[in-house]
Amino acid sequence: MITWGLCCCFAAEPIAFRRSTAAAMAKYSRPEQLQRLSRLVLANAGSLLLALQTCVRLRIGAFRINSELFPLATHPQAGYDLSELPDAAAIISALEQVHTYSAGQNIRLSFHPDQFVVLNSPRPEVVDSSLTELLHQNAMARYCGAAEINLHGGGAYGDKTAALQRLRQRLEGLPGDVRARLTLENDDHTFTVADLEPLCLDLQVPLVYDVHHHRVNPDGLSIAQATALAMRTWEGRGCSPHLHLSSPAQPWAMPGNHRPHADYIDPEDIPECWQGLAAVIDVEAKAKELAILRLRQDRPDLGW
Repeated sequence: MITWGLCCCFAAEPIAFRRSTAAAMAKYSRPEQLQRLSRLVLANAGSLLLALQTCVRLRIGAFRINSELFPLATHPQAGYDLSELPDAAAIISALEQVHTYSAGQNIRLSFHPDQFVVLNSPRPEVVDSSLTELLHQNAMARYCGAAEINLHGGGAYGDKTAALQRLRQRLEGLPGDVRARLTLENDDHTFTVADLEPLCLDLQVPLVYDVHHHRVNPDGLSIAQATALAMRTWEGRGCSPHLHLSSPAQPWAMPGNHRPHADYIDPEDIPECWQGLAAVIDVEAKAKELAILRLRQDRPDLGW
């Protein structure tokens, strides 16, 4: 049975996650920065629990946690460790509540680091900052009980074979608990299912199949073939495979850039081979929970 997933935030529900900027924090002394950031993080932890409670009410079974749950945590100037925050104990307690609640309600939690996390970059400073962010998100995942941290493969940098080899080396060098959470996703510019599936099988890193990315960055595999290959990489993981679904803002029948996401999902974009799958499908639509609710109306045959 399909489990539908919501990405990061809501369109209509009164739930917000607070952010800040390094420029805003630069106006304050370091103790005041930490105090303000501590309040932001504590508020976000409370919002996360409310988000999961709302998912249960809306019958949404998976939630992607915003990477900025801890605003500016890895920023070179404004960054901090949880232990530095005045409300650290309360924050940990709030995240433990999230962990307990998500486990009790069987809500699948995941993280999806931003595009600047590029493990296969040839630039050491980019790799270092990527590893810092990845370790931070792994710590957040550990507190929250999130089982997945999903990454794109990165860039080709003029030599896809060499870029894949760098990715392999960087993945092999990650700490074991990070590797245990890591998944890789085919992207809409560079690395396809055909590129990543052998690496995923070899390193036992599950592949998150994004069908929209596959449609705009094809690799000779049919959607059914790509789905089957991706599903195989999840064997032995102990959980359902994770897939991504979105529709283009510019309809497929019209010429133009089909990469940007639409507000809602065109029901015709759901692959026939996905019907009846035991999988988690993140709906990557700008209308967020409203897109999932409309899908429920448009395609009741898919099951909920």
